[in-house]
Amino acid sequence: QAANPEKYEGLTSVTAHDALVKQGAMGQLFLWMSVAEVISSVAVMQMLNEGSGRKPGDFGLDPVGFLKGKSEAEIEEMELKEITHCRLAMMAFSGVVTQAVLTQGPFPYV
Repeated sequence: QAANPEKYEGLTSVTAHDALVKQGAMGQLFLWMSVAEVISSVAVMQMLNEGSGRKPGDFGLDPVGFLKGKSEAEIEEMELKEITHCRLAMMAFSGVVTQAVLTQGPFPYV
């Protein structure tokens, strides 16, 4: 089936969600996120049951090397900043979704 981007023109964020659910794209997203959650649950179970030493939420992902050569206090500070900024980003996204639903209009939702 060829992609037809014209049929998605003029959709708001909220109506685009419904259109993508009908098209099947959201089902694919749900499937692959579920697979990732199942795979990550193995690490969580090891952490809880076997005392692996892994901290919650720590997947050892530091490709840029932000924590290389940092003291334990600096690492703890960076972890706190990460949690704080991620929570702020989640709140901001929630605000965008709420504004989109309340206004039922296109971006910038005013």
